[in-house]
Parts: sequence; structure tokens; C-alpha cells
Amino acid sequence: MARIYATPEQLTAWTGQPAPTDAERLLARASEDIDDALLTACYPTDAAGMPTDPAIVQALADATCAQVEYQLATGDDGTGAAGRWGSVSIGPVSLGDRRDSPQAAADVDLAPRAHRALKRAGLLPGVIW
Repeated sequence: MARIYATPEQLTAWTGQPAPTDAERLLARASEDIDDALLTACYPTDAAGMPTDPAIVQALADATCAQVEYQLATGDDGTGAAGRWGSVSIGPVSLGDRRDSPQAAADVDLAPRAHRALKRAGLLPGVIW
């Protein structure tokens, strides 16, 4: 079962905008990105793998909302396909410069605000407490 760290209501509060109609899907995908960035992090969890420390719960919710906000701003639909080409044409086929450069842990294109939320919580780079 996938862990989802934020709700559409939290996304609305984070962005100050109504949550998009596909907010639950976007939050699920963003939560996967957060999980990928946290592969070496250690924090207390329950039997379902959800964090139990309120500060960690809040940091993961903030990071997830920041990830969705970033993806919406860059035109990504959560698939990671957006932003891969500088320009694209269909006929007679022309692509342009590639823009593949994820710079976060585990090759995740992690939003800068998500990275900062995780770092402030002591989750990056894989802090053990």
C-alpha cells in the first residue's frame, strides 16, 4: 500500500489555491517522490510505515505539497515527462535540447522547497537519530 503524506486540504492550505481535481493522484505521485528521496532516512514509523513523530509528519506533508506545487508550476503531471525537452515540434519532427538533470537523492527531480522541508526536519541526507 502506498503511503500518501498530504491531503487535498493540506495542498490547498499550502498553495493558497483550490486543490486541482486530480489532487489525490498528484499527492500520491509526489509522496512516491518523497519516499525515493528518503531512501536512507531513519525515523519512527507505525506498522503501515507512516511516520509517528508529529514534526516528521508535518515535514513530509509540507514536502509533498511543495512537490505538487513545483510539478504544477513546471507543467509536470506527476509522470516526470514534462520539462524533458527545450522545444518540440511534430512535423517535420524537431526536438531540441534535452533537459534531464534531476539533482536530488535517488535521481528524483525534487522541488527545492520540498528538499528544504526534508533537510530542516533532519531527514536529508539520511540522518540517524
